[in-house]
Amino acid sequence: MATTDLAPANASRWRPPSPREWLAPAIPGSALLGWLGPLLVTLFAGYLRFYRLGQPKAVVFDETYYAKDALALLKFGWEHNTVDNADKMLIADQHAHIWGQGPSFVAHPPFGKWMIAMGEWAFGATPFGWRFVPALVGTLSVLILCRVARRMTGSTLLGCAAGLLLAMDGLEFVTSRAALLDIFVMFWILAGFACLVNDRDRSRHALADKIEAGATSVYGPFLAHGWRWGAGICLGLACATKWTGVFYIAAFGLMVVCWDYGARRAAGVREPVPGTLLLDAAPAFVQLVVVALITYLATWSGWIFKPGGWGRGHASSHWWWRPFEAMPKLWDYHRQMLDFHTGLDAKHPYQSWPWDWPILRRPVAFFYTEPKTCGASRCSREILGIGTPALWWGALAALVVVLFIWLMLRDWRAGAILLGFLAGWLTWFPSAFHERTMFLFYATPLIPFMVLAVVLVLGYLIGPASGLVGAHSAASGRSPDADAQPSGEHDSAFPDSGFADSGFADGTFPDTGFADSGFRDEAYGTGGARVAPVPSSVPQPLPPGVRRLVGAAAAGAFLLVVLANFAYFYPILAAQTLTYDDWHARIWFKSWI
Repeated sequence: MATTDLAPANASRWRPPSPREWLAPAIPGSALLGWLGPLLVTLFAGYLRFYRLGQPKAVVFDETYYAKDALALLKFGWEHNTVDNADKMLIADQHAHIWGQGPSFVAHPPFGKWMIAMGEWAFGATPFGWRFVPALVGTLSVLILCRVARRMTGSTLLGCAAGLLLAMDGLEFVTSRAALLDIFVMFWILAGFACLVNDRDRSRHALADKIEAGATSVYGPFLAHGWRWGAGICLGLACATKWTGVFYIAAFGLMVVCWDYGARRAAGVREPVPGTLLLDAAPAFVQLVVVALITYLATWSGWIFKPGGWGRGHASSHWWWRPFEAMPKLWDYHRQMLDFHTGLDAKHPYQSWPWDWPILRRPVAFFYTEPKTCGASRCSREILGIGTPALWWGALAALVVVLFIWLMLRDWRAGAILLGFLAGWLTWFPSAFHERTMFLFYATPLIPFMVLAVVLVLGYLIGPASGLVGAHSAASGRSPDADAQPSGEHDSAFPDSGFADSGFADGTFPDTGFADSGFRDEAYGTGGARVAPVPSSVPQPLPPGVRRLVGAAAAGAFLLVVLANFAYFYPILAAQTLTYDDWHARIWFKSWI
């Protein structure tokens, strides 16, 4: 994905790139550092999330539903009713008999609770046990985002910066340390997005290789898109945690079709539209939609194969017949779940609307007590579900900039980031207009895309390691470095920003939407792919300028501000005991109480 913009040391050796260098340039930098840096950031995130994970020793907010539902899945295979005071009984004795009579109706699919159940199976029905897997996936999300950002920007340092920002977000931190479902939705959506970005690189490699090998079809060659199978599974698991994952299937499905069209057009395919529809879009539907549906249904296996679940009733004595027997009942169950969600309008003191989320108007108090001892007359201990303000407010500005980048420069990264954010944000607006009850932590899946927006803007702010000056190619209308890819790899502190498939020296970006521009409009055929047009003059390197120094300083300063902001809020994110005055100093607005 990344490309360097350095001219060759020996200008006489410069030559137009091969199709592979144009369609899928190598990521610069060391592969070892590309893993070592993200792993170190992930270890830092893991320490933050697992330190004092069992505290407070209490059932926090909606853990009252999901911790017990997860335990029921382990015992019965489906959610079960519990007795009164079950929370207190469970805190006092993890082996307490908390079960009432009959199955329980639940409003969400089972997979997120199965994930919580894994921790309870390994460590017992304790606060540490039911929070273990949320903390694990919250930590792994940092690693995935590091790698995704590195692949999208071509910079290991920017990738690590993305992971560090996610590690220091207050809402991601809090939801990683509580047995709620939203951290799982975020994780599987991010994992699915990572699969698709990885597939974009690999499929373009394969496209370039087949073109160089002499593929001649007017529609272009068939590409397997193997990583999309993984994306379908991940997005199916997101839906199997909360139904909001379905919006990402639709959004990402459209996105990859645009990517496929852009790749075929960039390769000079004579008929890119029918080629994309026949060879890419139809398989993508199977890989993303059909695979996601099969994955979703598989997560209901406990309810399908075991009798007694809500609406399941008796099951056939022939196990192989049970899935067919269960489908009409499962459909009816889903109708009841849909009715519940569309009719959920009960007032709650911590509810908020989607337009409130980016500005953090109304966070959620997951836990609050007033201990008797803290060295002052009044004490406070709280878990406040709120994002790190410096990051969220900075991301809000970054998203506006990213919108202009996409509209004016057609950078595919900007389009993908905006789509990921809007798919998880705007889709809540219709429900909000009908006054459905909702909370700030529903925005957890948006956080990785907010971080990517910040990192993309930082990359633009810093600029390339060196500029290129040269005449535009008359044939392409692009700056020379849009067509020229020197050999070799390069990575430095906040390097080139990896703006592949696009010019940078004069700000000319040839991409269209999510797509990429190609060599020329002429099609490839019996002669193989057309080569990129040769610029009329050889680009000459320029030394890094003031922009890069100022940009790097500004980016570093922003990271330090987020770090300091997170450290300041940490006590009210992690249930540390404070004096009341110290607690109140962190409550910046009345709406935060």
